[in-house]
Amino acid sequence: MDLTAPATAEPEHFSPASQVSSVAATLASLIRTSKHFIVYTGAGVSTSAGIPDFRGPEGAWTKRAQGKELEFDGNKTLTAVPTATHMALVALQERGLLKYVVSQNCDGLHRRSGILPDRISELHGNSNREYCKDCGKEYIRDFRAVSTYEKSYSDHRTGRKCAVPGCNGALHDTIINFGEQLPKAAMTRATTHAKKADLCLVLGSSCRVSPANSIPESVGRSKKGKLAICNLQDTPLEDVADKGIRIYTRTDNLMTQVMANLGILIPPFLLHRRLIISIASQSSDRHQLTVTGVDVDDTPASFLRSVKVEGSRRAVRTEPFMLGIREELEEGAEVKVELEFMGHYGEPNVVVAHAYHGAAGGSNVYGLEYDVWTKAWEVRRV
Repeated sequence: MDLTAPATAEPEHFSPASQVSSVAATLASLIRTSKHFIVYTGAGVSTSAGIPDFRGPEGAWTKRAQGKELEFDGNKTLTAVPTATHMALVALQERGLLKYVVSQNCDGLHRRSGILPDRISELHGNSNREYCKDCGKEYIRDFRAVSTYEKSYSDHRTGRKCAVPGCNGALHDTIINFGEQLPKAAMTRATTHAKKADLCLVLGSSCRVSPANSIPESVGRSKKGKLAICNLQDTPLEDVADKGIRIYTRTDNLMTQVMANLGILIPPFLLHRRLIISIASQSSDRHQLTVTGVDVDDTPASFLRSVKVEGSRRAVRTEPFMLGIREELEEGAEVKVELEFMGHYGEPNVVVAHAYHGAAGGSNVYGLEYDVWTKAWEVRRV
């Protein structure tokens, strides 16, 4: 990842409203007829969520080049609400129009918004994702899973250990620092989709970071591909971008109009959580309740602060969440489990009623949906 920028930021440009409307209509038509549409995103898709960019007038690297102290608050990425651009991409993905996202962003908002794990390459990492170097197991966290870098800039150990039985390997963050190689698997997937692409839309990226910028460039230089760019500053790819779909505007402004032309509503952001609850019986009156958070692809996900049986004073506050139940349970009996969350969006506790499957055991998967505006949970069995 390139951490450089001039002290004087490249000038920002703003296309007239009529031109934005025209390009939005053209893009909508291209998206509707494309066979393999991909998107390449940069920091500009997250600025309206309160996360600063890098090379803009108030960008992090611009300020550093000016000798100003960086006021980076990592918790902003945890409380940020995905933008209209993020949610528009989710809607396009759900309708099969968007095939893949290649992102330079580390803020985790694409994954949180609903972009599926197998539909995105996070080339520069994700501050909420860590992995075991020994066995390769990944973990999604509702906290910043980033090394302190106290020993060295290349020491990516987070201080946690892998939970895979028999492994116990050191977990590492997925952030790509200056001079480090991009993750091979993510880059390979991005390159594969770029080769298939007949349309690539750059959203909020200066396209100055190599080798990530080779992805949109390769589409622009291919015979079948069209490259559209939406960014406030000029990029090194102006010569390969299609002039009729090059626009200077904020990404939310463009994508709102593109979606209107497509006749597709941009959905509101809903926080999705997924968990597995199981009860194993040692005897008729001795049972063990286990609650496990997972991502949509069953990757372990940490988003709970504590778990307890409703009405009980005892809560388990560390993973794995395992509680003993000492009472007779009949098959089909409901055990009400109270969940406390990390609370970055002010999530209240919620109670999930889990049916006991009997001595044979068994588990249920539950999908939890939280409306960040109404502060209400909806729970359903998956």
